[in-house]
Amino acid sequence: MQMVLLTALGVGGATVIGALLGFLFKNPSHRFQDMILSFAAGVMLAAAVVGLIIPSLEYGEGKVRILITVAGVLCGAVCLNLIDRLVPHLHKMTGTDQEIHPEKTAQLNKVLLFVIAIGIHNLPEGIAAGVSFGSGNVAQALTVAGGIALQNIPEGMVIIAPMIAAGMSRKRTLLIALATGVVEVVGTLIGYFAITISAAILPFALAFAGGTMLYVISDEMIPETHAHGNERVATYSLLIGFCLMLVFDFLLG
Repeated sequence: MQMVLLTALGVGGATVIGALLGFLFKNPSHRFQDMILSFAAGVMLAAAVVGLIIPSLEYGEGKVRILITVAGVLCGAVCLNLIDRLVPHLHKMTGTDQEIHPEKTAQLNKVLLFVIAIGIHNLPEGIAAGVSFGSGNVAQALTVAGGIALQNIPEGMVIIAPMIAAGMSRKRTLLIALATGVVEVVGTLIGYFAITISAAILPFALAFAGGTMLYVISDEMIPETHAHGNERVATYSLLIGFCLMLVFDFLLG
């Protein structure tokens, strides 16, 4: 339990670390952003496949386990798709649209909008980290948590500039980043306790968590990194992140 709690704090705290870095790099180039975000996407992709989807198959029973895993992946993706229809995409408020006009942003309840948009995506990521501990394989769980944490750092960086441009104070901006990190901590604990209550749902839960991560990568991260003409840099950065996470998982064992 102590390991789970520390991991939850680390995953949530990564967003805050990214936010602090965002204060140092107020206007990073699109090329730099795309490279970092693509690297994180590669790490997250490896974590989803190696740490969640493959273990889902391993912990299932009989031939029906492939159906459970596939159903879990699709359900995870559909769930986030439905959420995205109800709540504004995070990338609509950041990344490509960092040059948003303060006068337009001021018309929105910017605090609530940012918290909801970011939190909506952080909650399932936190759940994925928590669910991964249900397998009992600490190495795989740390692989998933590490992938999510690395993804949260650039995410934390790119949310800073739009909020400051909208006239928000540094203190309030940091508090919002902290709030989104807390959401991820809560998600991690929810995922962990859900699995300890009923280990029977572990294969489906692992696949579901993997599906949510794959959806975020495909719908949010990759399109964002290919929006500024840096496709080649983005592709190689993703591959490096993916391979690094494979090595990490192999060494842990």
